[in-house]
Amino acid sequence: MRPSLWGALAVGLAAVVLVALPPFLARYGLYVLSLWAVMTIAAIGLNLTLGYAGQVSLAQGAFVGIGAYAVAILTTHGWPFAAGLATAAGLCFAIGWLLGYPALRVQHHYLAFVTLAFSTLAFLVFRNEEWLTKGIYGIEGVKRPALFGYALGSPLRFYYVCLAGLALVSAASAWVIRAPWGRAFVALRENPLRAQSVGVDTRRYTLTVFALGSTLGGVSGALYAPLVQFVDPSPFTLALSLNLVLMVIVGGSGFFFGPFVGALISVLLPEWLRFTQGYYLILYALFVMLLLIWSPTGLLGIADRMLRARRTRAASVARAAAAPTLRRGSLP
Repeated sequence: MRPSLWGALAVGLAAVVLVALPPFLARYGLYVLSLWAVMTIAAIGLNLTLGYAGQVSLAQGAFVGIGAYAVAILTTHGWPFAAGLATAAGLCFAIGWLLGYPALRVQHHYLAFVTLAFSTLAFLVFRNEEWLTKGIYGIEGVKRPALFGYALGSPLRFYYVCLAGLALVSAASAWVIRAPWGRAFVALRENPLRAQSVGVDTRRYTLTVFALGSTLGGVSGALYAPLVQFVDPSPFTLALSLNLVLMVIVGGSGFFFGPFVGALISVLLPEWLRFTQGYYLILYALFVMLLLIWSPTGLLGIADRMLRARRTRAASVARAAAAPTLRRGSLP
């Protein structure tokens, strides 16, 4: 069977499991799966920025916080969830576009410091501006959405809301990657000067990829707020941004399904290791370190190397089989 068919079967099987398994899970299991879907959306946005365009960002967690606070503030003041979601996406798009301007002047670890500073600034606003965010006391009573009067407040129903959001974001990001935008993003990552020399507007595409990645962070936060129904500054520290970077790298930076696998490892693996009690974080850290030492391209990078090696062996066998025929055909 061809690798593409294996990949399609794996994706189909995963989709069936994600749809059919949750009704049999307990409340906490539904929460963990919902959190995986929400964090995957944020990681997809970071994968566009970091994996495809090569722009280092440590601010994705801040955009998740901006989206969460936008929805929490508006919905607790009587606005519908759809308005909060649109506001979160628009606000993060605008801020992400502005944050992209430093990327026009600095790159790599210098850009990481700029985005790190923005992440710290956002956290200070979340914690100290009590007139807006209620500071360390947080915003409670964030309601889950309703669709045409049909309440989606139960854990199972809201899980399917998160899963539907992930499906829509995945389809949109797949379209972006396959469109000329995606090829321009890859050109930015590989060689910006060469891309500019062949007519790619590197300035516009750099700002666009920051804006798109930040928007998906805001969408993730917009779903996170009604998932936990209480928003305070503590989840949106630098640790969240670093964890999202970890998801992208562990899954496979620049691979479409990298964020899915990375979020699976980051969200679910610590839960599966809880039977080790106080050692589960140590085991999780060791797993991540050994994985990145063995395969810096992540889990999907391992699969990609195996497929390339398989194709190379098949091509070598085909050439070896064709060589005698070619020699006989060359005889007079």
